[in-house]
Amino acid sequence: MAFAALALLAAAGAGWAYHLYRAPGPLAAPAQLVIPRGGTEAIAAALDRAGVIRDPRLFGLASLATRGEGPIRAAEFVFPAGASMAQVLDILRHARPVQRRLTIPEGLAARQIAALFNRAEGLTGDLPSFAEGAVLPETYAYHWGDARAALLRRAESAMEAALAEAWAGRAEGLPLTSPREALVLASIVERETAVPEERPRVAAVFINRLRAGMALQSDPTVAYAAADGAPLDRPLSRADLERDHPFNTYRVKGLPPAPIASPGLAALRAVTRPARTEDLFFVADGSGGHAFARTLEEHNRNVARWREIERRRAGGL
Repeated sequence: MAFAALALLAAAGAGWAYHLYRAPGPLAAPAQLVIPRGGTEAIAAALDRAGVIRDPRLFGLASLATRGEGPIRAAEFVFPAGASMAQVLDILRHARPVQRRLTIPEGLAARQIAALFNRAEGLTGDLPSFAEGAVLPETYAYHWGDARAALLRRAESAMEAALAEAWAGRAEGLPLTSPREALVLASIVERETAVPEERPRVAAVFINRLRAGMALQSDPTVAYAAADGAPLDRPLSRADLERDHPFNTYRVKGLPPAPIASPGLAALRAVTRPARTEDLFFVADGSGGHAFARTLEEHNRNVARWREIERRRAGGL
């Protein structure tokens, strides 16, 4: 009789445990949670603190009883509202971790890109140093706990592949002798215009200037020199334009010794397949784009129009 009673109690206990295992949990709204390393006890404590489970001890027993279904992973997961313990364990074992993203815009200097890496939540470890222009502007997916160094290597490999592809498809007769020179020029084009359809024409101006032995006279290269690779927070001065510096393309003919930013795919393609034009000059046109010219006389008229626009904007009517 006593044995029968114990059997009934055991059956009732098992039934109650199964009910708790399948019953809705306490989580009131969907939650994104980083599951720490350190074993079942640490994971149960984190889930309890976040309100995902009610009883850490029961979670430990349930994870032990279902250990044949796979290991519990330390990662970042999303848990639905009211997730049962069975759902929680299934997520920890089989769900895809949360995918985070780091977006690197076109035209940033290495210092700015490094700041993005260092601010990215969930990345770990120190960021190795990297060369200007070595990283391809793109959106990169990563998971919580990924290393900054590993993500940086992906971004560098992406630039190497993009540059190789652009160089392989280059037009004939370009005054560029290597992929490195294409990268340098693409960085200048990227900083000169934010209008996508203008990039091939801006690239053509610089290509034509290189062919003619003219100085590139690119303001962004002078700004790069003036700020030592950081964003310049003031207008360029006459002293900047007259400064003797390898990146001052007003004083030094040809390309500067290195990129001034990380160009995107469109800029790489623009310099390797520039527009067919005889333009040698361009200046802002007041609409966000540029006015192009083949002759200095035409360019001077465009400059005069731009200065008039600036004067009006400054309230000098």
